[in-house]
Amino acid sequence: MDDFLFADEQDDALDDVPKKSWKILIVDDEKEIHTVTRLALNDFVFQDRSLEFLGAMSGAEAKQVLAEHDDIAIVLLDVVMETEHAGLDVARYIREELNNYYTRIILRTGQPGQAPERHVIINYDINDYKSKTDLTAQKLFTVIISTLRSYRDIVVIDENRRGLEKIIKASANLFSMRSLERFIEGIVQQLSSLLGGTEEAVYMTAVAGPKPISDIQAEHYYVFSACGQFNDLQGKPLEEVMQGNKLDSCKAALNSKDIVYGEDHVVAYCASKSQRGAILYMSGLQRTLNDLDKHLIDLFAMNVQIAFDNILRSQEIEQSQQLLIEHLANLLANNGHGVHARTRRLKAMTTLLAKQAGMEEAAAQELAQAVSIFDMRHSSELTDFDPCADNTTALGVGQFANQALETSQYGFIRLAAQLANEFREAWDGSGCPNKKQGESIALATRITQIVITLENTVSAEPDMSMPEALQRLEALAGKQLDPELVTLLISQQDAASQIRAEHQ
Repeated sequence: MDDFLFADEQDDALDDVPKKSWKILIVDDEKEIHTVTRLALNDFVFQDRSLEFLGAMSGAEAKQVLAEHDDIAIVLLDVVMETEHAGLDVARYIREELNNYYTRIILRTGQPGQAPERHVIINYDINDYKSKTDLTAQKLFTVIISTLRSYRDIVVIDENRRGLEKIIKASANLFSMRSLERFIEGIVQQLSSLLGGTEEAVYMTAVAGPKPISDIQAEHYYVFSACGQFNDLQGKPLEEVMQGNKLDSCKAALNSKDIVYGEDHVVAYCASKSQRGAILYMSGLQRTLNDLDKHLIDLFAMNVQIAFDNILRSQEIEQSQQLLIEHLANLLANNGHGVHARTRRLKAMTTLLAKQAGMEEAAAQELAQAVSIFDMRHSSELTDFDPCADNTTALGVGQFANQALETSQYGFIRLAAQLANEFREAWDGSGCPNKKQGESIALATRITQIVITLENTVSAEPDMSMPEALQRLEALAGKQLDPELVTLLISQQDAASQIRAEHQ
């Protein structure tokens, strides 16, 4: 009895030392096996992590525990329990039903004849086979160490794979905040796995806070991408998320513009040519960093800011283009403020509906620019014509303007030409010039038809409420307008009202 009390007190004392633990599931219908196993591994520590024991007295209990815990490192699994093959059923459940190929399975049997080793190893995806009578305390210690190393390496490889997956997905469109965030997150995840794993990581930059990314005069650093305890702190300033020696290390890295190594953490300064740089903080390192690890961190620090520099340049170009478009629209309409506000409303409403319709961020932004070009074109008397009208002069001028748009090297300008060609088509086929109907009309055009119809409706009657304007659209659904897209916009009534209020 005193031995058990002493063991409990030791467990309590150890709880405060390692921050994380390795989960070991003991599956056996003999209580003595559970007790002996726990005692034999009571003071076990591997890579500064102790063991956390989970128990199950039957195959059915084991399945329930496994379903609740997806981070079990090792299962010490008996074969014969409620049935002669209960343990083998659990092994198959882990691999085939849970699709868990990470957890290591060590089969322990007191009746080798019931489950011959050759047969089990060939037909079941297990990692070791031991007889209970042969498994001494020292042998158990050895097999747990070697098996944990195997599990650790598999987890690191999987982290690497998932990090690479994020990088590949984000690389398709790096020039947006969300894609850049995924890209940085993927690189940090890969770096973490190459370093043997970390408990938490956070990437902070002066342009990632609740302000435009182009605000390069920012005075503070904000969380841009993070994992671990910082996972839900995106946009928070450095001083709020770091305290004590963590904050001191971050400030030391910023002041020295270099990499600072602590006992269990590292802070790397990432230099930038166009803004004030960034810092990468990683803690809970699983091992002492060697020269190769430090070289990888150095490479990250030197190269990751290139992505930020590129996106800043890209956004500066886009902003310059948009300002030029808005100024041209103002000049053509000779009504500065009114057209300026109209253009911003159209862009915001287009982006809202396009994203609700399933467009990616980049495609939605391109369509928003195209709509502003298209709307500007039709505000000019030179190119404002009705393709349904029998007017040869107007038709000739319109074709000339479309050719100029269609041959542009910019995608959003060519998209504006498509909108000009299709805008007067109707969902029910009653439009012109080509009597297109339904989804044969491009999605971009159908979105534009709804957005411009809504804008024209509220512009003609400024006192009309947004719900009333949306009712007008609903009356046109299935006739001139795509009914599903109209329903989508109606579901976003509050967001549409906010856009109208913000751009008066």
